This record gives sequence, structure tokens and C-alpha cells, in this order.
Amino acid sequence: MVEPVAPVRKERLDKFLFYSRALKSRTLAQKIIETGAIRVNSERTDRSDYKVGAGDVLTMALHGRIVIWRILDPGQRRGPASEAQGLYEDISPPPLPRQELSPYDAAIAQRGEGAGRPTKKERRETDKLRGGDEG
Repeated sequence: MVEPVAPVRKERLDKFLFYSRALKSRTLAQKIIETGAIRVNSERTDRSDYKVGAGDVLTMALHGRIVIWRILDPGQRRGPASEAQGLYEDISPPPLPRQELSPYDAAIAQRGEGAGRPTKKERRETDKLRGGDEG
């Protein structure tokens, strides 16, 4: 006798992202899904009611990097973080190494010695050379 196969349980994509703690709210999840920033099994979707289940692979652009998750369980509630991490397997590539300079430091142009506006100390020294004893 053949045992009946239990149907694979599926959950809405926005609910899964909320349950897995990828995003803070279902509303935020819906907005990100509608922008097309999430792919399910390499296919772009903009529907928050798209059904996902165990075995599906999500590719997402979240928090400034590409995240790839294989769904292990669609979940039933938004539980603690330890429970949420059990809903997926993170198969993302390792992040790129950080550059030596931050973007802020890279935006600041380097100037040569003596170029540009003088510092307060340099201004005082210049005033002394001119004979001015003001200040």
C-alpha cells in the first residue's frame, strides 16, 4: 500500500520575508517585492502573493548586497531570530573585501603642502613676518 504524500506547504512571499526577519514588516516586504528586487528560482517577481515553499531559492538585493537563500521551511509565524534562521539556508557568495578608504575619505581631494587656504597657525606666522602684531 502506498502512503499518501503530504502536500508541500507554501506561503506568500511577503509573509515569508517577514517571518524570516529579512524585513521589518509585511508592508515593507510588499514594497520591495513590487520594485522587482527579489527573484524566486531565478525568475523576477513583483507579486507579493507569490507562493514559495521548501526548496525554492530567493535572490534578493537587501542592505546593499546580494543575498541568496534556499527556503527550508516557509514558516507559520514571526518568532525569535533563532527560529527565523532555521527557515532558510544562506548560500550567498562571501561579501567583497572592503576597500582601504571609505567612500567619504575617497571623496576628499588631496591637496599639496601650502596649497589652499592657510590654517590659523599659518596665518599668524604670516602676520608676524609682515610685521603686524594684531591679535
